[in-house]
Amino acid sequence: MTSATGRDLRTLPKAHLHLHFTGSMRVETVRDMAHDLGLRLPDSLRDGYPPRLSAADERGWFRFQRLYDSARHCVRGEADLRRIVREAALDDGAEGSRWLEIQVDPTSYAPFVGGITPAMEIVLDEARQVSSTADETGSARVGVLMAASRTRHPLDARTLARLAARLSGRGPGEVIGFGLSNDERRGTTSDFARAFDIARRADLALVPHGGELLGAGAVAETLESLRPTRLGHGVRSVEDPRVLEAVVRAGVALEVCPGSNVSLGVYRRPGDVPLRTLIEAGATIALGADDPLLFDSRLLAQYETARAVHGLDDAQLAELARSSFRASEAPERVTRRALEDIDAWLAAPAATVT
Repeated sequence: MTSATGRDLRTLPKAHLHLHFTGSMRVETVRDMAHDLGLRLPDSLRDGYPPRLSAADERGWFRFQRLYDSARHCVRGEADLRRIVREAALDDGAEGSRWLEIQVDPTSYAPFVGGITPAMEIVLDEARQVSSTADETGSARVGVLMAASRTRHPLDARTLARLAARLSGRGPGEVIGFGLSNDERRGTTSDFARAFDIARRADLALVPHGGELLGAGAVAETLESLRPTRLGHGVRSVEDPRVLEAVVRAGVALEVCPGSNVSLGVYRRPGDVPLRTLIEAGATIALGADDPLLFDSRLLAQYETARAVHGLDDAQLAELARSSFRASEAPERVTRRALEDIDAWLAAPAATVT
């Protein structure tokens, strides 16, 4: 049955700016690792997959975090870290991603490889390797974002920011940004300002989460306290026109993850995600998948939703893809080639999509 007309979204060049390390894993990979370790996974990562989630309340977030931790506990060494990077790059590349910025908090993996520095060096080395063969393998090139957790002390965030500064660079296989993740209802945003100051002095992109589980007030606080380059999610800035205007005026790009928003109960239906409102306000948007392992929804699905649910035509979808590169830390040559190929994608004849 014909549902829409348009060009193949799989071949639309994209940059993926919001993907968490553990959350990027293939469910088959988690099962393999658990089997090798003799670990029993929760049913929703086995026969009951994909999980049914909600983070609208504390109990719902606990269930989400429990599943995330179950997958993370399967990652026990260098080979596992390398496998995750490699598979994430290949999976993204298969969906048309030219550039991937994967977000890593090395703290959980550090005990198995000798510390947070070795953990990051392994991730960066594999990112360099997969990026160097991207033309041959079809994988995305990979830059790495280091992230601190809101659930730990702000001093831990400063330690990670200093490491990010030492490992910083501008290309594939280097630390290109610093983030703040986990439940935004935890901690006080301004307490992490000094960590972000360290990252800012190292000329890193500043990419904290905000404005998904909490409303426009949290977005305003993040803008003031952390002065971000981009904002992970930020969708709830629409709840206060003044805050949304401030986001647009500051040029802060929003990493919008529609599948995550619905899976976590932030919005009831895909059509409730305020994608069009953000676009019409002039916000810079990069679609992201967040945690495909738990949401069973990858980057391509976000573009498909933008077309099928939000009614974006191919010109608007192409502009979303352009925005993702302009908001990224991709090398100039990668961005330039991608923008040329987006123009070529849009110039090609449209086909019937069923």
